[in-house]
Amino acid sequence: MEKAKYIDHTYLKAEGKTKDIDKLVKEAIEYGFKTVCVNSSWVKYVAEKLKKTQVGVTSVVGFPLGAMTSQAKAFEAKLAIDHGADEIDMVMNIGRLKEGQYEYVLNDIKAVKKIMPNNLLKVIIETALLTEKEAKKATEIVLASGADFVKTSTGFSFRGASFDDIKMMKEIVGDKIGIKAAGGVKTPDDFDKMIELGATRIGTSSGVKLISGKSAGKGY
Repeated sequence: MEKAKYIDHTYLKAEGKTKDIDKLVKEAIEYGFKTVCVNSSWVKYVAEKLKKTQVGVTSVVGFPLGAMTSQAKAFEAKLAIDHGADEIDMVMNIGRLKEGQYEYVLNDIKAVKKIMPNNLLKVIIETALLTEKEAKKATEIVLASGADFVKTSTGFSFRGASFDDIKMMKEIVGDKIGIKAAGGVKTPDDFDKMIELGATRIGTSSGVKLISGKSAGKGY
């Protein structure tokens, strides 16, 4: 298992500066991570630095709350792709999901996927804020939406991915779409277990430590 190719090397903090993004990009190139994952305002800058490498660019959309309009999410996604993003990680409308407005949630995802048919779309369902029943329903909606991945977490709630999250997602989606574990992968053993349970992508700001056999400590 080439661990680096599972990793979206991530920096999403509001206080991020150019030096933080430069460090992220440098590490991604050095270690051969799958993508770097940044807020959309950084996409053009990062894409330019990565254009002669094998490292892709992931942009978050509707991040971290997911509560903006579908049109806003779709427009942000289109701009990010125009600026060089290869993949989009959008946040599901969590409040609407919890209220049982499943058609709204489905159409919210479809609105983003419609403008990016040739790019990977991952949908963050924020399992920390959902009951087990809600998390299952959210995963089912993602599977039905045409999205390419279901993702556990933003990394900005009170917990990230758990083993139970990945087990549940795998039971529902099988091999039909990918599964991204984010925000809860703290040790090399966690990493291996997430992959064993069915995760096909890992979102972390601690990729260098994890593939070097070290624990991540605090952070995303």
